[in-house]
Amino acid sequence: MTIDSHQHFWYYDSTKHDWIDDNMAMIRRDFLPDDLKKVYQENGIHGCLAIQADQTLSETNFLLDLAKAHDFIKGVVGWVDLRGPSVEKELEKYHEDPYLKGWRHVVQGEADHNFLLRPNFGRGISFLEKYGYTYDILVFPYQLGAVLEFVKKFPNQKFVIDHLAKPYIKDGHFEGWSVLMREIAKHENVYCKMSGMVTEADYVKWTAEQINPYLEHVLEAFGSNRIMYGSDWPVCLVAGTYQQVKQLVTDAIADLTTSEQENIMGNNALAFYNL
Repeated sequence: MTIDSHQHFWYYDSTKHDWIDDNMAMIRRDFLPDDLKKVYQENGIHGCLAIQADQTLSETNFLLDLAKAHDFIKGVVGWVDLRGPSVEKELEKYHEDPYLKGWRHVVQGEADHNFLLRPNFGRGISFLEKYGYTYDILVFPYQLGAVLEFVKKFPNQKFVIDHLAKPYIKDGHFEGWSVLMREIAKHENVYCKMSGMVTEADYVKWTAEQINPYLEHVLEAFGSNRIMYGSDWPVCLVAGTYQQVKQLVTDAIADLTTSEQENIMGNNALAFYNL
């Protein structure tokens, strides 16, 4: 079974989605399950994880409603205020919903470089293991030092790094990112998504040759048992087609054994998110 571990849905709103800048104008529209279902049929994808794009409980509920109405949406990674005083009550409430698999905060958008290490956020994270929830880490490379300290604090919590931590592919920066990713990968409770690469490269001029060193590095560091394929649809469309994004990953892992490829393309997501 091929699982896309990372995609988004939204009703486009210029205020809510102000991160979609002029360079990404082509995705300033609604993206809903009927749009994606056709894409998946064309590309041999059996199911997906719907990941939050807006930091509200209404976003979480919106995605859960979509999952209940469309069987190819296998689970949801939502948002809850992990810093809030009532966070455990919220987690307990959502625990009754079988589609809610984990949580994410848009840490890359936080001005505080050490956001992940603040006590109020750590308190919220400390409740996730109790309820069997995962946590998606969305950061830029300059935040990876904090990520390393963060994952050390919660050795039994299931983490996954989104989009290879968004390395600066367009500028060709590799070394600083690669050193910290290797250190983080030593913690076996941390996984990594092969997703979001084309939008960290030049939208128009990217090549597989530019991106492959980053894919090869995370594959070596995390191993085929802790890597997941993800498309980052529809964000990826600003730089390529769904087929191109999927091909980038399948080509990069083509020399692995069949079972290793199957792990990356679906089995790891099934296990990590308990689908």
